[in-house]
Amino acid sequence: MKKIMTSRFGEIEAAEDAVIHFAAGIPAFEEEHEFLIIPYEEDSPYVFLQSVRTPELAFLMTMPLAFFPDYEFTIDDEVEQELGFTSPEEVLIYAVLTLSGTEIRDLTANLIAPIVINAKTRKGKQIVLDRSSYTTKHRLFPAEKEDR
Repeated sequence: MKKIMTSRFGEIEAAEDAVIHFAAGIPAFEEEHEFLIIPYEEDSPYVFLQSVRTPELAFLMTMPLAFFPDYEFTIDDEVEQELGFTSPEEVLIYAVLTLSGTEIRDLTANLIAPIVINAKTRKGKQIVLDRSSYTTKHRLFPAEKEDR
């Protein structure tokens, strides 16, 4: 077991095989190579991608298909090889979330740059989708219509 200090969860213990390795880091965090996925709460659609090295670095994420059932893209051959995919069951896809306001209804998902993880090899990568209609700010919850 590996002890990891986090600012959000305090000290936690994680099995060595729970660590996800990002060979090139994550864009803007290239020096960060090891992360854990920590559930927000039991039965929650949200998880944290917690840095093993930096206690205060954690990204809130979700599996985008839970909110965007039509979300799809192709993982190119180079990324498939890099992450070692051998079957579709190994592919985990997450979207990084941003809270732009103070309410949960203000959450947006970055669908143009998903985090792709091989559940078997524990290798991960954030990829940027070329020629995509997706953006960095897709609302998880539609804006409420104002009463007139």
